[in-house]
Amino acid sequence: MEIRLATVDDAQSIYDIEQQSFSVPWSLESVLAELEGADNKLYMVICEENKIVGYAGAWLVYDEGQITNIAIIPSARGKGYGSKLTKQLIDECLMRGMKEIFLEVRISNLAALAMYRNLGFSVKGIRKDYYSEPMEDAYIMSLVSEEIE
Repeated sequence: MEIRLATVDDAQSIYDIEQQSFSVPWSLESVLAELEGADNKLYMVICEENKIVGYAGAWLVYDEGQITNIAIIPSARGKGYGSKLTKQLIDECLMRGMKEIFLEVRISNLAALAMYRNLGFSVKGIRKDYYSEPMEDAYIMSLVSEEIE
């Protein structure tokens, strides 16, 4: 298992994971736009036997990180990869000076909620009808850097 920074060459693999993981996945063009040379974006991939099996990303705005997506291919779920990848993403955000990290998660996604809580995130609020297909509220969660240092 290897975790590394994502590159533009990883776009197709990330797009494929998107298709398998989300009801409204990003387009390949959107994935490419996220990976192309912006200092305010951070994307990482996790590989198993030299194959990308998951990815995570964050937007970096001033001293805050906003996690965009975390996804693991179905066949690799339940192995702790999501937690390891998210922890590495958090560490990278902190090394880049982020003081607080935010994310949204479906209120029905109990596995993700448990993982985020185990990593130190707490619920800060609810976004009504944030998700579509199916329509669902999202918890707003955050992690403050002082709480994990």
